Amino acid sequence: MKKIAIAALSVVVLAASSSAFAEGKTRAQVYQELIEAQQNGLDYVTDASYPDVNPVFAQQVKHNKEALAARAAAASHVASGAATAGSVN
Repeated sequence: MKKIAIAALSVVVLAASSSAFAEGKTRAQVYQELIEAQQNGLDYVTDASYPDVNPVFAQQVKHNKEALAARAAAASHVASGAATAGSVN
């Protein structure tokens, strides 16, 4: 009787765990979240500083965010310039 109960319990656990994996994120989604976390400076959060960025890395995070903003501004400027140049005929 105990063997049947254990077998039934293990089947229920396996079914529940497989459905949990089916509802998870794709590899691409996790990869994109990791990229965004790095861009936001979250890889500089340590156990001692959680949830904030460690003060030792604060200047580096500020520099990375400024560089990212500058690249985004340059990319939007290039994109708007290409759209304007294409319409001038």
